[in-house]
Amino acid sequence: MKNVLLICNKEVKSYFVSPIAYLLMAFFGLIFGVGFYTATRQLMQYSFQMQMQGGGPSMNVNEQIIRPLLGFASTIALFLVPMITMRLFAEEKKTGTIELLLTSPVRDLDIVIGKWAGAMTLYLCVLGMSVLDVALLFAWGKPDWKPVLVAYLGLILQGGVLLAVGAFISTLTKNQIIAGGVTFFVCLLLWLLSWFTEFNSSALSSVVNYLSIVTHFDNFAKGVLDSKDVVFYLSFIFFGLFLTSRSLESLRWRS
Repeated sequence: MKNVLLICNKEVKSYFVSPIAYLLMAFFGLIFGVGFYTATRQLMQYSFQMQMQGGGPSMNVNEQIIRPLLGFASTIALFLVPMITMRLFAEEKKTGTIELLLTSPVRDLDIVIGKWAGAMTLYLCVLGMSVLDVALLFAWGKPDWKPVLVAYLGLILQGGVLLAVGAFISTLTKNQIIAGGVTFFVCLLLWLLSWFTEFNSSALSSVVNYLSIVTHFDNFAKGVLDSKDVVFYLSFIFFGLFLTSRSLESLRWRS
């Protein structure tokens, strides 16, 4: 565990000594802020219209603002995750420091988990930018906090899956641009799997649809905590880190 924490700390520092962490946080904060402003403005306009017409159906802040916004945040993550993971191992291979890392008295699994945890820490910092906007809703309204926590848990687990995939891809090349591009393509594919099977009810389509990260995030976005969705995300994270560890082991043998 000590080695994992050391590697994680090293990764986090490397993110924040360069502009990448601040740019990602600023980009996410800006895009999410625009979405927050648009959603709240529409809700206020709808509320004003209902008052002018003498009343109407009650407004649900969770359903009309928070749920769409956090779903929007999961979409933004598709673009941010490749920028976080593309340098994890590709940069080490390009600079030659991967050999020092592989010959150090540290297990491959410790290296993988440490780097993934460092990337996860940055992802949480980026995701934390959205908390500022959501907190305003609690300051001025009365949304239900339980569905919000469940939705954030879904965002964290989904991010963990995409980061594990990106970490594995980063071990396959020394070019960060290639690593980022392939990671984005694979993450986008995992996102679109549910679209490909939307109008097909065959057994194969059901399997493909189950592998889509969107399918499992939908319940989280609704505030529903289902064990099968949690198990899916955790299993996918484990599988991604396992592949990363095996890929790193092959690098050790080749070096």
